Amino acid sequence: MNYHSYPYPSRRMVAFGHRGMVSTSQSLAAQAGLEILKRGGNAIDAAIATAICLTIVQPTSNGIGSDAFALVWTQGKLHGLNASGKSPLKLTPEEMARKSYSEMPERGLASVTVPGAPGAWRAMSERFGKLPFRELFEPAIRYAREGFVVSATVSELWKDAGVPTLAPFRGNPEFDEWFKVFTKDGCAPRAGEIWFLPDHADTLQEIAETGAESFYHGSLADRMDCSMREMGGWLRKEDLDQFEVEWVNPISVNYHGYEVCEIPPNGQGIIALMALNILDGLNVASTEDPMSWHQSIEAIKLAVVDAHQHVTDSNYMKLSVEELLSPAFAARRRQSIGNKAIFPVAENPKDGGTVYLCTADAEGNMVSFIQSNFKGFGSGIVIPGTGISLQNRGCGFSLNQGHVNFLAGGKKTFHTIIPGFLMKDGQPVGPFGVMGGAMQPQGHVQVMVNLIDRNMNPQSALDMPRWMWKKGKEVIVEHGVPYHIVTALQEMGHKISYSVQRAPFGRGDMILRTEFGTLAGATEPRADGCVATW
Repeated sequence: MNYHSYPYPSRRMVAFGHRGMVSTSQSLAAQAGLEILKRGGNAIDAAIATAICLTIVQPTSNGIGSDAFALVWTQGKLHGLNASGKSPLKLTPEEMARKSYSEMPERGLASVTVPGAPGAWRAMSERFGKLPFRELFEPAIRYAREGFVVSATVSELWKDAGVPTLAPFRGNPEFDEWFKVFTKDGCAPRAGEIWFLPDHADTLQEIAETGAESFYHGSLADRMDCSMREMGGWLRKEDLDQFEVEWVNPISVNYHGYEVCEIPPNGQGIIALMALNILDGLNVASTEDPMSWHQSIEAIKLAVVDAHQHVTDSNYMKLSVEELLSPAFAARRRQSIGNKAIFPVAENPKDGGTVYLCTADAEGNMVSFIQSNFKGFGSGIVIPGTGISLQNRGCGFSLNQGHVNFLAGGKKTFHTIIPGFLMKDGQPVGPFGVMGGAMQPQGHVQVMVNLIDRNMNPQSALDMPRWMWKKGKEVIVEHGVPYHIVTALQEMGHKISYSVQRAPFGRGDMILRTEFGTLAGATEPRADGCVATW
């Protein structure tokens, strides 16, 4: 039976609830979060439990060695959490030159940065949680030890993205553990198959019992240090010991009467805000007018090239967030949009596939949370005997001196994962997110335009066929984008092609508070998504 073939349209409805809700890309993880809510936990506890569970049931996209970001509405305020790690102190341009690297590798030891996810779980629990930290790990540990059924989209990503990507490294000792943990005779599990991750279970148990102290300062840190030394890597216990999460003030723009909120740099959420700032002076409400599609694509192009020119670790940025989000800069960039597709060039304001989840509870708390190993299965480095799959964020650095993301030891790179949050008149509307590398800010913009300008309900806003700008004038579109829109965009100069894959267009989730004070949730048909509601 083919669990990947869905030739006929399938309709999802908005899910409703009032006591609690969890929306994410994998049903077992959503149920884990709901289980925590029913035990008396709040939305913060549910988000942490869901995130931990996703490291088990969706290991293609995240793991114990991930980074994480969150936006948390609680106690009448929106709080931002940046739990992205820095590059190892020993990972320097000189080291890369010594190893004859002309650019940062996508996989392997040099792509590894300090994992932030366990620190994020602990920080959120300590500050806002209700239940004991160790209790939040129970569903994930159970699935890891007793086995979980591999879902359809996860198995597809495992087979089509994970295994082929890392297959060229098979036989290389530093990748041996990945093949041992995540394959059987070199093959990925099939949809419906039961998979066990016992090393993950033991590690999560240790993190739970030590409040993540072991991960950054204890025996797990020792094991990571020892393994990296043996393999010739650069991550050290010193790097782990110095890690700290950052509680940050969210950044936002007012878009057509709503406040759209994101995490500040080093995250790329600012791209979505810069694009919305440009679109705020335009009318893009029509789904049938090709100009609406054209203007949205052009706004994204301009925002992306500007952000890639100026955004990195906030300690290294030469321009402020305020400058990049200034109305004057947006207005000037808006003037660049005409009737024809442009080849975007960055401008200086002074001159003129990740997992996502969201939760809510009856107390009014809401969480937008995202964590990722970056590119499928991350670096491919798994610490032997632990299940700790390390991310490959280091490949986001540049070895070109003068580039804003030029490599330095102890530096954060430009980061793709971004949680979103929507507010109106100072009150929360709800969390939203679209995961998927460079698609994330593009997905945020498209979903917000659907929701705010086109008055779509949450499910329709996520369901609508999407486009993705690649580079220059190249745009891929999802099947379902009307042919007359495609031909009109081509006449405007866009190089349009249809994609036969769903993966490039992201996978999103959303929970909004209704006018009745209840909750309305939606999740993606592009993933194994589930809204668990109470």
